[in-house]
Amino acid sequence: MPPRWNENRLTARLGIDYPIIQGPLGGLSSQKLTAAVSNFGGLGSFGAHSLAPEAIKDVIAQIRSLTSKPFAMNLWVSMEDEGARSSDEDAFNRSLAPLAVHLAALGAPRPKYEPWSRTRFEDQARVLLDEKVPVFSFIYGIPPREILEECRAKRIVTVGTATTPEEGAALQDAGVDAVVVSGFEAGGHRGSFLRSAEDSLTGTFSLVPQIADRVKVPVIAAGGIADARGVIAALALGAEAVQMGTAFLACEESGASLIHRKALRGGSVGHTALTKGFTGRLARAIHNRLLEELNQAGTALLPYPLQRRLVRTSRSRQRRPADRISCPSGPDKVPIFLSAPTCWPS
Repeated sequence: MPPRWNENRLTARLGIDYPIIQGPLGGLSSQKLTAAVSNFGGLGSFGAHSLAPEAIKDVIAQIRSLTSKPFAMNLWVSMEDEGARSSDEDAFNRSLAPLAVHLAALGAPRPKYEPWSRTRFEDQARVLLDEKVPVFSFIYGIPPREILEECRAKRIVTVGTATTPEEGAALQDAGVDAVVVSGFEAGGHRGSFLRSAEDSLTGTFSLVPQIADRVKVPVIAAGGIADARGVIAALALGAEAVQMGTAFLACEESGASLIHRKALRGGSVGHTALTKGFTGRLARAIHNRLLEELNQAGTALLPYPLQRRLVRTSRSRQRRPADRISCPSGPDKVPIFLSAPTCWPS
């Protein structure tokens, strides 16, 4: 008897009923959403790259209290960009300038400069290894060999992210169990690591067959997939699962605000664009006035993760609740501090 459409070597390896993976969603992850997706037969994921090791341990415990099914924890291998450690208060103030006008309009106080405190990927990964999470997914590179070897020894499934065929091959050579193929339509950050993100922008349904033909490990399609048509197309092109972020971000269980979820379910977020303005790294975000301003030539941006922290802090200092803010942005009237389909700076 031939296998059903939802059964393949990846679903068997992950222990899931359907070849559907929830995108990790960065700072908009929630334990409830991760567990809900897993309980319904998919693979829930939690983006933990912005959390301290002890906080990651707490999140894993909370997810395990909500589900006995497999789930993934996601980290970023590259945690900082050049210049992050040497950036000073003058650079902070220059990058704050384009945000200050909007903060003043909202009656919010200006953020104050604070020296950056580094979080090490290796310390975060140690928690995942010690807790023996079912799946360890990652972007922005390849973990050190000893981490991947310990994952294999502990039977932790490893899932890397590629934005080019060369990255897919590099991940396979490193011994990962599966590769997420992230097309340029994907919301949130571009996880490129061999070339610049700007030079790694291939569409999902072009990139999937290229990488599927080049690697032997299972391929997971990500980017612009939100319904059955996208799932069928991805599987037909050689993927063995799909990863969807924005589709799940609109769910009540996600960590997105009410206004964010309503915008995703409405018709005001059809226009997205790529920007470094929200975090310092290239990401696809909802198009609004702030994005346009931060994308202007000559705008001072801090290196990642300092720009992310600046914008995130600015957002958190709004005196009015986020679901009451409706600063217009052209015809779509997208709120000024509503940034991305799948990723507000986390």
